[in-house]
Amino acid sequence: MNNMAKPASDKIVLNYKKLKKLIDAYRVLGKKIVCTIGSWDMLHIGHVRYLSEAKKQGDLLIVGADSDKAIKIYKKNPLRPVIPEDERMEMLSYQSFIDYVTLVEDVDKSGRWQLSLIKVLKPEVFVVSDKESYPLEQRKQIRKHCGKIKILGRQAKNTSTTAIIEKTFKKRLDYIIDNTKL
Repeated sequence: MNNMAKPASDKIVLNYKKLKKLIDAYRVLGKKIVCTIGSWDMLHIGHVRYLSEAKKQGDLLIVGADSDKAIKIYKKNPLRPVIPEDERMEMLSYQSFIDYVTLVEDVDKSGRWQLSLIKVLKPEVFVVSDKESYPLEQRKQIRKHCGKIKILGRQAKNTSTTAIIEKTFKKRLDYIIDNTKL
């Protein structure tokens, strides 16, 4: 399948059962399914490198984008996300190495993911950025629903969404203070 020909809107599938049917068709063809999730707020080079490397772990890459509500809960920050969920999913859908994008909303009050996506899809590989992304107990639960967990590590040493936000805010604040007549 040529992903460049697939319209971006066709890559966004919100219904997990429908997504599973699509994935199962690829499995019949012997394709290895890879899955990862994240906020993908203010998509940057670290995200793109990470997702490109995730795709190399198999044949089909499914990317879950955390809902706005979920991000507010686990980031414990009412100002995040900066980019709304529908726009984050659309940005992801334009990446040629991403096959499908879906929304991840199942986060409990403490910000812990409830694993619905991988419980339904049962990917051969679940990709994470680092061990700190999920506590050991949760990694054990994740392993029950996928073949293996692949840790890729950070893909950009100098770039993070939080750093971008903080740097931009500080520069704007410094500019306002320096250019305000008292």
